[in-house]
Amino acid sequence: MKLDPRTDLTFTRTIHAPRELLWACWTTPEHIRNFFVPKPHSIDACEIDLRVGGKFNTTMNVDGNIMENEGVFLEIVDGEKLVFTDTYSEGWKPAADPFMTAIIEFADGEDGTTTYTATARHRSPEARQSHEDMGFHDGWGTVATQLEAYAQSLK
Repeated sequence: MKLDPRTDLTFTRTIHAPRELLWACWTTPEHIRNFFVPKPHSIDACEIDLRVGGKFNTTMNVDGNIMENEGVFLEIVDGEKLVFTDTYSEGWKPAADPFMTAIIEFADGEDGTTTYTATARHRSPEARQSHEDMGFHDGWGTVATQLEAYAQSLK
């Protein structure tokens, strides 16, 4: 995948947990609630239909503000890659104001670790800049840290 620095944000981190466990965390609603947004914010609800075109819906609680996010999976490579977007909701219904497409990749690292890459692709340089200004690297970095801690608690 060729990234476009004008519209894409990405980072890679080594997570000290096996790839299979991280995959389970990312594909199970009960697990998503434990890491998907930086604490003290929370996920109040999550629905996953793990298939291309299947829903990936979350209800976020950010400082008491409820934010519904409906999306679909665009690509699934079992154990390796999830691509989802809020550009469409289930049934390929177009969103009025989409934000991004996310690509989460998992690769086996050394000694049971996982190389974890999170990429956010945006429709315009302005949307990308807005996401960076919102704190993409800190926020998604915090989520990766929370994911690692949560996955380690499941071992």
